[in-house]
Amino acid sequence: MIVTMTPNPSIDHTVEVGSLHRGEVLRAQGSHVDPGGKGVNVSRALAAHGRKTAAVLLAGGAEGNRLTELLDTQGVTVRAVPVAGGTRTNITLAEPDGTVTKLNLPGPACADSELSALLEATLAACGHGTTWVAGCGSLPPGAAEDCYARLVTTARAAGVRVAVDSSGPALARSLAAEPDLVKPNREELAACAGIPVHTLGDAARAAEVLRARGARTVLASLGSDGAVLADEHGAVHGEAPVEAARSSVGAGDALLAGFLAAGGGRDALPAALAWGAAATGLAGSRMPTPADVDRVGVTIHPAVETGRALEEGR
Repeated sequence: MIVTMTPNPSIDHTVEVGSLHRGEVLRAQGSHVDPGGKGVNVSRALAAHGRKTAAVLLAGGAEGNRLTELLDTQGVTVRAVPVAGGTRTNITLAEPDGTVTKLNLPGPACADSELSALLEATLAACGHGTTWVAGCGSLPPGAAEDCYARLVTTARAAGVRVAVDSSGPALARSLAAEPDLVKPNREELAACAGIPVHTLGDAARAAEVLRARGARTVLASLGSDGAVLADEHGAVHGEAPVEAARSSVGAGDALLAGFLAAGGGRDALPAALAWGAAATGLAGSRMPTPADVDRVGVTIHPAVETGRALEEGR
C-alpha cells in the first residue's frame, strides 16, 4: 500500500483549444474534469495500475465533495479531512502541439488544527503493509512551512519510508528531517539548491546539494530531458521517448507513482520514466493505465553526460 497526502488538492478543468490568443474569443475543441493535486495524481496513477493506495487530503465545500466522488469512480480510497474553505479549481488550456497554459488558484486557507488533523489522518492510513507515504504539492495559505518535515519525522518513526514532492520553503524545510526521497522538477531543484540548472551535470550537482542537506535520494524530473536520479551510489540519467506529447500536466506525478510502485530504488527508474512518458501522451491530467505504458526505448546512462544542455523552458 502507498499512501499519499495532499494538503492543497484541486478540481482540474482542462479545455483543449486550437491555439491560444490573448484577448480573443476561443472555441473549445474539448473539455474534461479530473481530480487534481500532486498526491491525488500519484494515487490515481497507482490505482490505474491496480496498486493499493489511499489518498489523504483536505477537502471543503461542493468542490471538495466533487473531488472525492471523482476519486471514488477511479478506484482510489479517499480519506478526506474537512477544511473550512472550498476546494480550489485549476484551469488548464491545452494546445495540439503540447503547449499547456495552467491557471492555479491558491486554495482555501488552512488552520493549524486542520493541518494537524491531515497529518494524523495520514499516519492513521499507514496500516500494516504500507511501503511508502508521499507528501505532495503546494501548501494552502496559512499552512505551516514545516508540514512535510513533520510528516517525514512522524512517518519514519512509524517505520514507513517517505517521499516529498513540493517546492519552496516546504521542500527546503523537509530536507533536515531526512526524507527517503524528494522529487523536484528542474525549477524546484535549482531554487532549492541555489544554483542554475542548464545541463545534466548541473542537475546532478544540484541533486547532490539536496542530498547533502538531508535527502537520501533525489529524483529530479527534467521534462522532455527525462530524469536524474542521485543516491549514495552517484547520479544516473534516464529518458523515455514520447511519440506525440499532448500535455505535461501530471507527468511528474506519474513518474513518482511509477518509481514508488516499482519499489523506489535505483532499479525503479525505468518504470518511472515509462509512466511519466505515458502521461505526457495523454490529454489534460489523465493518468496512464498499463495499456499506455511502454518501456521500449527507455534508456539509463550509468554516468551523467555533464555537458549536455537541457531544453529551455522544460
